[in-house]
Amino acid sequence: MTELQRFYPIGTPGQAWGPAEVAQWRARQRRQRSYAADVLRRTDALRDRLDVRTYGEVVHGDDRYPLVALRNRWQAGCPTVLVTGGVHGYETSGVHGALGFLEQQAAAYEGRVNLLVVPCVSPWAYEHIQRWNHDAVDPNRSFRAPSPAPESAALMALVAPLLGRFAAHIDLHETTDTDESEFRPAKAARDGEAFTPGTIPDGFYLVDDAEHPQPAFQRAIVDAVERVTHIAEADHQGELIGSPLAAHGVIRYPLRALGLCTGLTGARCTTTTEVYPDSPRTTPDACNRAQAVAVCAALDFLLAQA
Repeated sequence: MTELQRFYPIGTPGQAWGPAEVAQWRARQRRQRSYAADVLRRTDALRDRLDVRTYGEVVHGDDRYPLVALRNRWQAGCPTVLVTGGVHGYETSGVHGALGFLEQQAAAYEGRVNLLVVPCVSPWAYEHIQRWNHDAVDPNRSFRAPSPAPESAALMALVAPLLGRFAAHIDLHETTDTDESEFRPAKAARDGEAFTPGTIPDGFYLVDDAEHPQPAFQRAIVDAVERVTHIAEADHQGELIGSPLAAHGVIRYPLRALGLCTGLTGARCTTTTEVYPDSPRTTPDACNRAQAVAVCAALDFLLAQA
């Protein structure tokens, strides 16, 4: 029995999925939580403080998902920052960390930072606790034109008029045990590849831009988050998820080449956060707070450099 056969029930080993396999995968998905209740209700409650805008809609049959972005009052001369969560909908703390930041910390940056926050980029995936979208496409590999993911395309269209203005972009993610038990095996099956098991880092880490690294920016975030939750240590090969450790809690990816969300704006300072909510050393609440702390640390770093 091959690794692929052992780990995933859809498809033929060595053959990439076609429409029939995608339909079979989709039929296995079940709605497990409510985007309207968990996200839209909280953003609606912020309308007295923030500008809440619908920048697009994702439609699947009778299911309609408005895509929501929030802005504070922008002022000339202030750094403009994009914060995104829920690019991978199953990564809960990215969504709730962004919402928590909006509710509890964003007001402190009024008149100092121009904020654009998209708390849940992929609503269908949020509801179904999935990494991919409805079409078995990973939105976080789809920030390129033309995008195969409508969620990514909508965010690209939202940001397009503002390109060249962003000082930073913080994209909130998490790594979970299901990356190894479900999502990486599913990807291998979808792409007709053998699945090679990996390891999940125990703790928080960041992904910097390999093309334009900003080590001081990353260090400021790691130092702040370390007061809330633990930082992942390198494995015996000096790596995190197969990438060499660039600094304490930091690895680097070529963002634009991979079509990652943090390659979207061309901002000088970018980072992808990764928390590990399945660790016995932390809690879901601590992970949510770590995401908000990461955003605040990034903003404070920018303001200190001004």
